[in-house]
Amino acid sequence: MPRLVVMRCLLLLGLAQPLAVAAAEFYRYVNDQGVTVLSRQGVPPEFIAKGYQVLNEQGRVIQVVPPAPSADERRRLLAEKARAGSDAQLLRLYTSPEDVDRALERKLAELDALIGVARGNLQSARTQQGNLQSQAAEHERAGREVPEHLITQIDNQIAEQQRLKKDIARYQGARKQAQASFAADRARLSELLGARP
Repeated sequence: MPRLVVMRCLLLLGLAQPLAVAAAEFYRYVNDQGVTVLSRQGVPPEFIAKGYQVLNEQGRVIQVVPPAPSADERRRLLAEKARAGSDAQLLRLYTSPEDVDRALERKLAELDALIGVARGNLQSARTQQGNLQSQAAEHERAGREVPEHLITQIDNQIAEQQRLKKDIARYQGARKQAQASFAADRARLSELLGARP
């Protein structure tokens, strides 16, 4: 029986010890009036973002919780994190500025090929439109009404040309964008590698 009592006492002491340690902590923070407050109750939620200190029973600081970053600091930290990720990606893709140059050449060749195909298709659509308009003119010269299907085909060729012109403009825009993007990548990679741009 005495052994059971001893065990219960040890168990109670074990449970009470963390409470005693927690109770020995003080929290120091600054309230809205600029007054430094020392409390055993903790920091009210509205002051946590300003930062606070945790002190032990002897008044020594055992933990410092810094203030939450401002909106500008958060933006700056996010920008730095994004830049670090972008830099890591750049270093994975390329080992030298010349690698960037070769990648740009490949991209430009790909876009030039697309532009060439679109220009060829545009010329073909113009030729077909010209042929169809000649047929329509023959009908008109003969005093006949131009067939509806011929008018539809001419309209289709005109629409196709407009689409192809937009495609060419888009590819040309992508070409300029690629040149600017690869130039920026090359400059940043040179900076990261300590080489000359």
